[in-house]
Amino acid sequence: METKNATELTEFVLTGLTYQPDGKIPLFLLFLVIYIITIMGNLGLIALICNDLQLHIPMYLFLGNLAFVDTWLSSTVTPRMLSKMISLSECKIQFFSFAICVTTECFLLATMAYDRYVAICKPLQYPVIITNRLCIQLLILSFLGGLSHAIIHNVFLLRLTFCNSVIVHHFYCDIIPLFKISCTDPSINYLMIFIFAGIIQVFTISVVLASYTLVLFTILKKKSMQCIRKAFSTCGAHLLSVSLYYGPLLFTYVFSGTAQENYRDVMDSLFYAVIIPFLNPFIYSLRNKKVIDSLTKLLNRNV
Repeated sequence: METKNATELTEFVLTGLTYQPDGKIPLFLLFLVIYIITIMGNLGLIALICNDLQLHIPMYLFLGNLAFVDTWLSSTVTPRMLSKMISLSECKIQFFSFAICVTTECFLLATMAYDRYVAICKPLQYPVIITNRLCIQLLILSFLGGLSHAIIHNVFLLRLTFCNSVIVHHFYCDIIPLFKISCTDPSINYLMIFIFAGIIQVFTISVVLASYTLVLFTILKKKSMQCIRKAFSTCGAHLLSVSLYYGPLLFTYVFSGTAQENYRDVMDSLFYAVIIPFLNPFIYSLRNKKVIDSLTKLLNRNV
């Protein structure tokens, strides 16, 4: 195959999750079901929060926005998982949308952890500290953080040319697989990923760990078993979601692998880009009494 000019390489082939043709139909059906449940679960949670006035409080405002981001993330990645061909412009747009969602979710998880810290550790001061104005400001900052992070990496992506290969070893256009097929030295791009993704993840993880450590100490001081159960029920859901989300994300972007680790990178990405948006509505709903009560009232009203 003749070496192509970098400007001629405008389309890529995504290898997807399997090289076996026989696996395409079962995978298509599986991820179609996952996508439908993800969209229904997250949009249903948003509708439930909007419909019930008792859920119009900061905790559920953050949860509703998390559900919105999960819907956006899933719609960015899942519908194109089995599509092989993708243009360079489509590739950049998909990564831009993906980067906004993933980064915004990091900030939202940290914000939700801080909200739980104030609610449990400083309950009397909670209405004064977590005001509606602060909630809106934190949400705007979370989305602006996601947008800014995506813009930075897309701008640096413009310096790369692609002439080594048209094969992207992934199921969507992620930035690390693109670096691996670039005919321009991507060292600066790797450095930008390490700096910015590292700072964002270390900062948000630190906020989450500090918040829940203080929450744990406060809970252990309480003598009421009812208060302890209620606090653990609320925070347990957040901790489960955070631990499932951050692990693969750290290994993919902060401790990014070599070219020989494509399969592990794909599995890590599958987890936080597809599985977590699918699981989050169940994690937060099934562990939350107010959400269950609101859903029960809505179902009884429509029977």
